[in-house]
Amino acid sequence: MTEQAVTANATAPAQAATAAVLVLEDGRIFRGTGYGATGTALGEAVFATGMTGYQETITDPSYARQLVVQTAPHIGNTGVNRDDAESRRIWVAGYIVRDAARRPSNWRSERSLDDELIEQGIVGIQGVDTRAITRHLREHKTMRAGIFSGDAARAADKELVDAVLASAPMEGARLAEEVSVDKAYIVEPRDFGWDGEPRFSIAAIDLGIKRMTPIRFAQRGVRVHVLPATATLADITALNPDGVFMSNGPGDPATADTQVKLLRSVLDAKIPYFGICFGNQILGRALGFGTYKLRYGHRGINQPVLDRRTGKVEITSQNHGFAVDAPLDGATRAPEERFGRVEVSHVSLNDDVVEGLSCLDIPAFSVQYHPEAAAGPHDAAYLFDRFIELMADASSKTETDTKTATESKTEDTK
Repeated sequence: MTEQAVTANATAPAQAATAAVLVLEDGRIFRGTGYGATGTALGEAVFATGMTGYQETITDPSYARQLVVQTAPHIGNTGVNRDDAESRRIWVAGYIVRDAARRPSNWRSERSLDDELIEQGIVGIQGVDTRAITRHLREHKTMRAGIFSGDAARAADKELVDAVLASAPMEGARLAEEVSVDKAYIVEPRDFGWDGEPRFSIAAIDLGIKRMTPIRFAQRGVRVHVLPATATLADITALNPDGVFMSNGPGDPATADTQVKLLRSVLDAKIPYFGICFGNQILGRALGFGTYKLRYGHRGINQPVLDRRTGKVEITSQNHGFAVDAPLDGATRAPEERFGRVEVSHVSLNDDVVEGLSCLDIPAFSVQYHPEAAAGPHDAAYLFDRFIELMADASSKTETDTKTATESKTEDTK
């Protein structure tokens, strides 16, 4: 269990009439009834705007230590199933919905969302005005919060607010190692419809990777070696990969010094690199840029982004509360000058936040959103193909350089 500060009775039956209360750190209180497990959940209150894909949302490791407010009013109507989970467990610290489905109604459903929350000890609240909560967070910023149900909800308001104020903030939180796998594993192309030998192999650093991401690579003929967040350069080079990938993940990128150091070594070695979400922030830091916390973040499957290379607008899936602080206009020299020029390749059309970085002198790029589209639109699927092209170009250049060196050596011996 991560430091989500969740205390719950996971084996108790659902109690629709159990009193529950959501308490924000600024003293705002919303009263409803219990949903899922009964007890206490502390974390950062954030809102997600997706109309669908709630199972993918709650199983996204990037939501570790967060209380997720679903802006869609009706949640749980399609139940849950084994296929749609994006990781090995639910990662949200708590769950906040307006109208919870009384029973699932979908041919793919294997159990109710309520039962799944109880089974995994996730405390939730239903029957609250999620529109009012969302407006409050937009106006005042994301903040620490607590869900209290059952006996915990009977405490005095001041006592509940004090409990929230005593909880850990998201700034300074180092969570990637907590959600990452302990042991490496391989995702093979042949298991996902690829006929023939793998085209390339990559080392994917799991900082909170979603299940669908390595599958998207495998479908394109790429063998994926998924490594723990604590992986070293020696671990990577032992695989002799064609490229390195860093995934999405939770926490403050300012705490990711280990991964930043690792990526700088990868960039120095000219190994092609692709990062998404947390991996984008790590590239920004590796290049010498800073990161900062957004007022309320980008979470949902309907976030508009401009690809500056093509002029096209993509509707993207996103989940991040931090962003890279880099110049928006044109190419600039990276603060870490040995990495050459870099430009902001993608920007948010809602608030001009950096949504992508492209290095012009080394083989590396990244985006702040989730191109694996689980859940979400497939507008950004081309990014997996772009990385394959980058690895192909690097491989071709290596073969050319090797051939030139061999011919030069032959000439010298004549």
